[in-house]
Amino acid sequence: MRIDLHSHTTVSDGTDTPDELLALARAIGLDVLGVTDHDTFDHLPAVRLAARREGIELLEGMELSCEFQGKSVHLLAYGMDPENADLLEEMALVRAGRTDRLALMLERLGELGVPVTEAEVMAQVGEAPSIGRPHVADAMVARGHVASRDQAFRDFLADDGPAYVPRYYVDLHAGIELIHAAGGLAIIAHPWGRSSREVLTEDVLTELVRTRGLDGFEVDHEDHDEADRARLRALADALDVLGTGASDHHGAGKPTMQLGCNLTAPPVYAELLRRLASRSTR
Repeated sequence: MRIDLHSHTTVSDGTDTPDELLALARAIGLDVLGVTDHDTFDHLPAVRLAARREGIELLEGMELSCEFQGKSVHLLAYGMDPENADLLEEMALVRAGRTDRLALMLERLGELGVPVTEAEVMAQVGEAPSIGRPHVADAMVARGHVASRDQAFRDFLADDGPAYVPRYYVDLHAGIELIHAAGGLAIIAHPWGRSSREVLTEDVLTELVRTRGLDGFEVDHEDHDEADRARLRALADALDVLGTGASDHHGAGKPTMQLGCNLTAPPVYAELLRRLASRSTR
């Protein structure tokens, strides 16, 4: 059984439509796919239809933009109620924060000698309900300023980059509580990748499990080397939480993260479903 629990479509910052993503999942032999677009449930109707058509078991999900000790932390939500009012309200605030900072971000890029217009960014947005830095990066690629999204982030758009503009994030503790209140499981994405590594130490992850009920964290991810994976897997086992694996597929936007490059072990997925069922009965 081949299980990838973290992927994105054009409804957020992926480059594959829901139909294309599920067709690709079938083509590479996936049995289960988690689709986790950023801060929205707008992808769910289309991916449900595509999953049924392709014969793929769908784990409904979302990736919530959170913050902890001043650093961005991504929180995967699985199996929650997509109509939960409190969760929807927070997600709307996150999306508005992305859109509201666009003008200042473009102003800074212009000052840095890499001008991009709002129209050029909007041409990259497609079906997404909010504008993210990957859309700005794609516009920079299209304009010929950079060769890839990675270069755009590395040189300009990263959290410590010269064109970065802060925005609204959900407090990590509040995010876990919101997901639980909506009936879902909360799993931290790539905890030791990017800037989150600085704040998500083993002690912090342990505290989040023990005091906030964190349900797990990604272990097998391209941002983690083999030593990281071994330590995270041992920690997940010691805490009796879910240690998942996933590609974090974005299509052409992140070519090193191809669908199926990391997988969740079937026993871990079975335990995830058991815990979801237990939560729903409560």
